[in-house]
Amino acid sequence: MVASVKKAMILAAGFGTRLRPITNTVPKPLVPVAGRTMLDRSLDLAEAAGIEEAVVNVHYLADRIVAHCAKRASPEIHISDETDRILETGGGVVKALPLLGNKPFLLLNADTFWVEWGRPNLAVMINDFDPKRMDILLMLCRLNDTTGHAGGGDFLLDDEGRLTRLADKTDPSGLLYAGATIYNPAIFAGAAAEPHSLNLYYDRAIAEGRLFGHIMADGHWFTVGTPDALPAAEAKLAEFAARHA
Repeated sequence: MVASVKKAMILAAGFGTRLRPITNTVPKPLVPVAGRTMLDRSLDLAEAAGIEEAVVNVHYLADRIVAHCAKRASPEIHISDETDRILETGGGVVKALPLLGNKPFLLLNADTFWVEWGRPNLAVMINDFDPKRMDILLMLCRLNDTTGHAGGGDFLLDDEGRLTRLADKTDPSGLLYAGATIYNPAIFAGAAAEPHSLNLYYDRAIAEGRLFGHIMADGHWFTVGTPDALPAAEAKLAEFAARHA
């Protein structure tokens, strides 16, 4: 193992606007899919990869998420409170850095998840992350390994594992960002906890040849963005459960 990754951040502060009316009363990370919340599915994946501590940021319906996290024993959860002002993805990470420390950390979305059948993909990423060569390592998936995603891909992967932006979203060789990342925290040096996107750091890493990708193996990725996507995800999960029983 090149880098030891024991901490993760889970992005859970969003409004889940497209999932209304469900999210009028339930924060999107706590929407259950086949009986388990999306937040717990993300935390389960982190725990399986050896993550010991997780930082969860909160804004919308924050009390509900804080109370839910308090019921979970592992990983140990810390709350990064954004109730006064939502900071977007980049600002949220910068605010949480004191809790994350100075070693590489994992970042997951609380509103996407995947199921897998082989060696945990996050464990492979942790093993492969090399801060000497990499600033950021993204998990990617092929479009035919997804449920709930209606668009195209995001990145192209070269023979050395480096990523560039996908210029043509209809390009069938494009890979989708799957909501899991390992960061070298040094790239946030000097950044302010003000609203901004993590895409800023992707573009810097691309320019320096330090954005790398891992293609999800032996798995299937889910996003539940609208109420219609919920039964589709549950049907696909039931299909996989029967197939891999």
